[in-house]
Amino acid sequence: MTRNAGERGDAPDSDVNPPRVAYLGLGSNVGNRRANLQRAVDGLASHAVEVLDSSSTYDTDPVGDVLDQPTFLNACLRVRTRLDPEALLDACKLLEQELGRSEPQRRHGPRSIDIDVLLIGDLEYASARLRIPHEQVLARRFVLIPLLELDFELATPAGERLSVALLGLGFEEGVRLAGPPLARPR
Repeated sequence: MTRNAGERGDAPDSDVNPPRVAYLGLGSNVGNRRANLQRAVDGLASHAVEVLDSSSTYDTDPVGDVLDQPTFLNACLRVRTRLDPEALLDACKLLEQELGRSEPQRRHGPRSIDIDVLLIGDLEYASARLRIPHEQVLARRFVLIPLLELDFELATPAGERLSVALLGLGFEEGVRLAGPPLARPR
């Protein structure tokens, strides 16, 4: 028997929301940064997100509005989910809260965990809360380098190759290999 998506908390029907590969960006610059990222990886399954692969971790200089703060540890994940874009964003924000993230006092300020939805298959999506592809996916070295490690052929739905975007960026944004990939949940 097939149920409607979301009825009594059941997973969406496979014909309504087939599984899609998506890419998430993780970042932390407060506390044990690597442990914070690993806790995010480990928590995704409880939010209907299967982790398929992780990039290496990268130590990155802060960018944006607040430059005077500790460096970030960043990684990207290849995941599979049946969640629609808004539900995936909600799952990521809920997991951030479960892991103890409090909203920074300033935009781009220090945070224990940040989970961003970067790409969802070949989907282009825009709402008041979310843009897919993420609006900074082609402009941030700390996103492009780990994404390209996962799949060097990645492109946006509009056909913009991420490798070409990386070549067009300068080296002002420091991104340094920090460690091996995060462990996939068992």
